[in-house]
Amino acid sequence: MRRIYLDHAATTPMRTEVVEAMLPYFRDAFGNASSMHAWGRAARNALETARERIAASLGARRAEIVFTGGGTEADNLAILGRWRWVCRESGGPAGAIVCSAVEHKAVGSAAEFAAAEGAELILIGVDETGRVEVGSVVEALKAGPCLVSVMWGNNEVGTIQPVADVGRRCREAGVAFHTDAVQALGKVRIRVDETPCDLLAASGHKIGGPKGIGFLYVREGIALAPLTHGGGQERALRPGTENVAAAVGLAEAVELATGDVAAETQRLAALRDRLEAGLRARIPDLMVNGASAARLPHVLSVTVPGADAEALLIALDLEGVAASGASACASGSARPSHVLVAMGRSEAGASIRLSLGHTTTRADIDFAIDVVPAVVAQIRPARQPA
Repeated sequence: MRRIYLDHAATTPMRTEVVEAMLPYFRDAFGNASSMHAWGRAARNALETARERIAASLGARRAEIVFTGGGTEADNLAILGRWRWVCRESGGPAGAIVCSAVEHKAVGSAAEFAAAEGAELILIGVDETGRVEVGSVVEALKAGPCLVSVMWGNNEVGTIQPVADVGRRCREAGVAFHTDAVQALGKVRIRVDETPCDLLAASGHKIGGPKGIGFLYVREGIALAPLTHGGGQERALRPGTENVAAAVGLAEAVELATGDVAAETQRLAALRDRLEAGLRARIPDLMVNGASAARLPHVLSVTVPGADAEALLIALDLEGVAASGASACASGSARPSHVLVAMGRSEAGASIRLSLGHTTTRADIDFAIDVVPAVVAQIRPARQPA
């Protein structure tokens, strides 16, 4: 049976070039990057070269790239690290944390943890497309927050946020600005020398790189408190023996993803639009979430009225289509998507995410256009004519 993978927003297959780049660091070049002998120096050189390659791809300085265990850790280091550092310096509650109501749980849960520890949490609402209103951020800045966090592109519906405008307002107010770019990296142009952000999180496995590795861009002059303690690795912000092989793989993936971003964005957007049009034509009551907003090119979020999400996903899998319901990071939860709730989408039905990647072909899309409507017809009750 043919199977197609339309869950690239959850994770991506590793690129062949990434695997090949990593292999030497599992075997001969296995040294600890903190050791002073030849093996250690070789590992250190590989680590710093990887850091330099990532920085160059984003318009950053090498010292501004901090390797982490993934996007979640990077987001937590940004949110909690900034809040704790300001608390320590001020000797008080350090003001508020501002974030949008549609942030990934890595940001939202970190902010909620800080709130439980005494921080004030200000949530910024979104419109019906999932887009933050810049005016709401400006209003929140009057509270004198220690940090504002607005994601670059939403992981569930794909809505692209006005990060440049938000970052500019934050800089004018002297407030640190963080953006979760985990889904956006490699799908839209990202240059920290062009966009006024102070902290930016990314993850390897979303762009054809390895799992368990990510990075946090920390603009020069932005101070953070570490979440863990030990040696002095990663500017003492992320102590522990560095994962050199994964860092090398991440650098390779970042270069590949950012090097052809314009062409890949155009290709993915055309495939997504073909999929959207095909599904709309065959499922007349289909709702496309965030349809009128600028969206990441690889994400299509749809709601099928009258259907059950779990039943739909299982049936799709049995017919050879891999997809997810809302965010894969919230799998197993019976609660409605906080993103769709924030957008005012309360309609009963199955909301699923179909996401494309570098391996997706037009034949895959055409297969999905045939399979998805057929599965929908099978699993939901017959729709009575009005």
